[in-house]
Amino acid sequence: MSARTRIPALISRAGTTSVLTAAALAGSTLIPAAAPTAEAATPAGKALRIAASKKGSPYRYGAVGPHRFDCSGLTLYSFKRVGKKLPRTAAAQYNKTRHVSVRSRKAGDLVFFHSGGSVYHVGIYAGKGRIWHSPKPGRTVRKERIWTRSVWYGRVK
Repeated sequence: MSARTRIPALISRAGTTSVLTAAALAGSTLIPAAAPTAEAATPAGKALRIAASKKGSPYRYGAVGPHRFDCSGLTLYSFKRVGKKLPRTAAAQYNKTRHVSVRSRKAGDLVFFHSGGSVYHVGIYAGKGRIWHSPKPGRTVRKERIWTRSVWYGRVK
């Protein structure tokens, strides 16, 4: 008997028992959207949420939070909060990650902007071609569309 057929059967047998109690007894969720996704439960998914929670925090060169960030400071802070250790600079973070292709990228992966072979900026991939990052002086932490093809992706180990 599937969960769909069990719930009505439990409701009819339960009499005055609530629908929520019947659903709990059936071991299913009545509101599928309320169930957390597996991706959000990963350290990368949690780090992504932490970075997003810093929206509006001002950029400051060399800052690693909790109220001001440079680009690699935001990624370092976000992953440190979920128990993952990253080096301080964007280039060092790139060297520490497992490199993944654009087709294999997932929300929570790091996005490294490069010119030639030099990494100059990093953000956290938010999905749909967007990143959370701390862009430059005078700006704040924000979600933006990736503006170039000169990016590499890395997954924090």
